[in-house]
Amino acid sequence: MTTAANELIGRIVDAIINPIILVVFAFGFFIFTWGMVQFLWNMRGGEVKEDGKQHMLWGIIGMLIMVSVYGIISLIDDTLDLDISNPNVNRINDVTFPSNFTN
Repeated sequence: MTTAANELIGRIVDAIINPIILVVFAFGFFIFTWGMVQFLWNMRGGEVKEDGKQHMLWGIIGMLIMVSVYGIISLIDDTLDLDISNPNVNRINDVTFPSNFTN
C-alpha cells in the first residue's frame, strides 16, 4: 500500500504539479518577451510607451516569484529533511487515535 501511495504521489507531482509550474514560468517569460518587443518597437518611432515597460516588469516579477517559491520549498525541504520528492507515508501506521475519537 505504501509503495502504491508513493507511486501515486510521484505521478501526481510529475503529471500535474511540475507541468503547472513550467506553464506559469513560461507565461511569465512570454509576458516579459512581449513587453520587450513592444518597448523596442515603440522606440523605433522615437517615443517610449509605458505598456512595454509594464509588461517587462510584471514578467520579471512573475518569474522571480516562481523561482523564489521553488527556492523556499527546496530550503524548507532540505532544512526539515522532508524529502518531498519521495514522501514517506509509512508513518500513518504509527498514528494512534484516542478511544473516544469516534464518539
